Amino acid sequence: MHTFGFKTKILFTALTLGFGSQSSFAALPDTLKLDYAYYAPTSLVVKEQKLLEKALPKTEIKWVFSQGSNRSLEYLNSDSVDFSSTAGLAAVLSRANGSPIKTVYIQSQPEWTALVVAKNSPIKSLKDLKGKKIAATKGTDPFLFTLQALETAGLNKKDVQLVHLQHPDGKTALERGQVDAWAGLDPLMAAAQIQSGAKLLYRNVGFNSYSVLSTKEQFAKQSPEAIEAVIKAYEHARKWAKANPDKLAELLARESKLPIAVTKLQLSRTNFEQNIPTAKHINALKKSGTILTEENLVRSDTNVNKVIDQLFDAKYAQKVVK
Repeated sequence: MHTFGFKTKILFTALTLGFGSQSSFAALPDTLKLDYAYYAPTSLVVKEQKLLEKALPKTEIKWVFSQGSNRSLEYLNSDSVDFSSTAGLAAVLSRANGSPIKTVYIQSQPEWTALVVAKNSPIKSLKDLKGKKIAATKGTDPFLFTLQALETAGLNKKDVQLVHLQHPDGKTALERGQVDAWAGLDPLMAAAQIQSGAKLLYRNVGFNSYSVLSTKEQFAKQSPEAIEAVIKAYEHARKWAKANPDKLAELLARESKLPIAVTKLQLSRTNFEQNIPTAKHINALKKSGTILTEENLVRSDTNVNKVIDQLFDAKYAQKVVK
């Protein structure tokens, strides 16, 4: 049985995160583990401003760095973290393949992925990718984006050579000429554009799934109060991010050690108007979820729409978002 380091302790907890306070008797874990990622800027705000440490002074907060959705979900499934920042479609894929996760909050709507080619690449269209090598991180939004993009040109994964590399390695492989294209992910994609003149071959914001925050079903049952505290922190971070775009770009630049021009380009493609999971988010994923079945990324008998319906749980965000 999974344990979360719980000593059940009843705390009188004052959650004061700058937008009103709430006091509640709450059964909270001794330790709360979250991931942070450059592709999820609000996670950096929560960590940097110590929002959870302030809200839950008797709970130890641990942070784990994620390079991509696949790593984030590995951490969640192995109980290395209790909360995972990923792309929505990656969360669907994880749930479809048997992981008991729940998506409880929408962090943002980014255009964080596109198909990228080198500055002097002869490739001008998706059709030109036939037979070519494309670097992509399996199980992540850029990988699924690539499959959807190819489909629009009448191609599938058998028509290209998919090279499974982690996002930073994909960028390096493109710059060294080891692959013909790369399924980019911000801020690395923005860095490639600014630093090496890389070009976005194909963009489609509709094929980018939302940036979501997920947890495990068992954790949700054991500590709903912790979920509410975390969502409250992320909601505070989202509002701060909207109000302070320059400071957010500076924070992202400092954390990722990338130039401010790169982080500003990434953030210019990010919409922070999202928070509570709604039918809009569910339906957007259902539109792109068919690719999971078509590409045999889930068992053929999987009802992807049902998986998506089961994945989302809006009640925690509905309770705390003001």
